[in-house]
Order: sequence, then structure tokens, then C-alpha cells
Amino acid sequence: MPAAPVLLDTLHQVETPEGITLALRPAGLPARGQAYVIDLLIRMVVMGTLAALLAALKGFGTGLWLATAFLVEWFYPVLFELMPGAATPGKRIVGLQVLMDSGLPVTAGASVLRNLLRAVDFLPMAYFAGCISMLLRRDFRRLGDLVAGTLVVYAPAALNTQATVAGPALPPARPLTVAQQTAVLHLAERQRRLTPQRLDELAQRLAPWLPLDPHPTQAMSAGERLLALSRWLLGQREAAPASPSTPPTGDMRAGMR
Repeated sequence: MPAAPVLLDTLHQVETPEGITLALRPAGLPARGQAYVIDLLIRMVVMGTLAALLAALKGFGTGLWLATAFLVEWFYPVLFELMPGAATPGKRIVGLQVLMDSGLPVTAGASVLRNLLRAVDFLPMAYFAGCISMLLRRDFRRLGDLVAGTLVVYAPAALNTQATVAGPALPPARPLTVAQQTAVLHLAERQRRLTPQRLDELAQRLAPWLPLDPHPTQAMSAGERLLALSRWLLGQREAAPASPSTPPTGDMRAGMR
């Protein structure tokens, strides 16, 4: 029995009513943690400034500050999530946005619910429950996201990068199916957002498909060979060295059109 395919990514795929498949990339704990810290600092600056301005009003100023602090703490995220971009300033800086798990824009009810349930995610302290939930799920959803049906993903604009940089193009070690070609190109698209070590680690899983190293003495890394293969699949073949082991590729790109 053939081994089950190894999943190389955590893409969350949904199908729209029009039959279009969307591939959403859920954001993990490190990225969401960075966004939270940025938003926390922004709220602290706002509330600190407001406290200085209201200090002269004494008791009335204190009451006004407490009421404002409540609104900022619980509805600051809701306000920004319902604006274009569906992201707080922290999420925008990190490149994240909030969507429904169906891929549709987040609704007002879902945004309010996911943010009010931060009280549950916080238990017993420091968002422990929410972090555990995110670490145990491939879509990295905390408890509030599960109940509200929402998903925090990388904004599409952050993914619209060129697939490869200039360099050599090499043919695969053996003919590839359309699904295999797609996996190679998707990984190549992400190379600008990965460290060379992480790219090599992921490329190793595609090792049987990667080109043979034309210069073994220089030892191209797995990541470099994957990028060379992606250039070949994209038609940049003029730089490919001749190789007697090159497999036939006459119709290889036909399925990609």
C-alpha cells in the first residue's frame, strides 16, 4: 500500500457558492503574538495619554477613563475588524486579517463574539487556553475563533510575491504530475518569506522530484534545486545545462495552463 501523502503546508481550503476554491493560509501563534503585543502597546499609549488629559477632572475624569478603558479593551479589535482590511493595526503590520472560516468577510456578530470570548481564552492566565487551542489545531484557531466561526489568516497581499528570483533552471529528475508541479510552484512562491534553512527542510520532502545536481562538487542545496525546478516549470529553460538524464517534458506544462 502506498504511503499517505505528507502534507507540506497548513492551507485551509474552502469552496465558495460559485464553486471557486480559496486557499487561506492560517496565521500561527508567533505571528498572532506579535500582532497582539503591537496592539497592546498602542492601547497602552492611548490610555496613558487619556489619563494625563483627564487627571485634572479628578473623580469624574477617573470614571470617564474607566469607561473608556472598558470600551477600548473589548471593542478596539471589533472596530478595526469591521473596517476594510479586517485587521487591527497590529495585524496590519504583521500582515494578517480576520475572515469567516468560509472565506467570507467577518460579520459584526462574529467579531464581537470572538473578542468577548477572549475572557475564556485568557484562562487560567496569560491566554493559556487560547494558546493551547491554537497549538493543537492545523488552522491555529483559539476558542473564540471556534465559537465565532472565524479564522485569522495572512492577508492575500502578503502572498503576491514573485515565485522565484533569477538563476539557473533545471529539469526534474523524473516526469511530474500536475499536482506535483503545483506543490513545487506553491513552495517556490513562499521562498521570499522563508529562511534558507526552512526552505531546505521543506524541499527535502520533495527530494525525489528535484533536479539532479549538475555540479556535485559545488553541492546545490535542496532549496536551490527546488527553485531551479520552479524556473524550469515556468518556462525559463534557456539556462538549463544539457543532461543525458533529463526526462521528457514535452507536455509537462500542459496541465498548468
